[in-house]
Amino acid sequence: MQFILQISGIFLVMNMIIFDFNTDTAIDDWRVVNDGVMGGRSQSQFSINEAGHGFFLGTVSLANNGGFASVRYRFQTIDATPYSKVSIRLRGDGNTYQFRVKATTEQRYSHIANFTTSGEWQTVTIDFSDMYPAFRGRLLELPNYSGSTLSEIAFLIGNKKEESFALEIDNIMIYN
Repeated sequence: MQFILQISGIFLVMNMIIFDFNTDTAIDDWRVVNDGVMGGRSQSQFSINEAGHGFFLGTVSLANNGGFASVRYRFQTIDATPYSKVSIRLRGDGNTYQFRVKATTEQRYSHIANFTTSGEWQTVTIDFSDMYPAFRGRLLELPNYSGSTLSEIAFLIGNKKEESFALEIDNIMIYN
């Protein structure tokens, strides 16, 4: 959903909701991807909880060279040029997470921003220009996220330690 305000002939795009969770939300397009794809032993799941929020929980294991759990949502590529930030309303467990984006579905690397949760409901705001490029934990010598297009968002936990986690997500939007 997009809100547009016209003032004296100038159009201002306010925001676009990427995903708004509720008890009727279908999450079939959200995919859990853990380190098991590389032999690791981390486990996680993604569901809608009783309150109607997206709920990402599990355990990160370092066994067998593991160390991450993630959940990803791919959608039809959108034009993100009118926007410059992402806003995520969530409640975490005090752990640090990554929010990741991909400009296109063919892009192999992600643009990443780290955030730490407080244990309370909070709104995490991330400037597109602060999201750095990385692939499999390695920084790339490419520009930060331009915000031109957007086709995938993801949450990842991988703090180089064994830990349990729980992240509750209310909504995700982009705005200018």
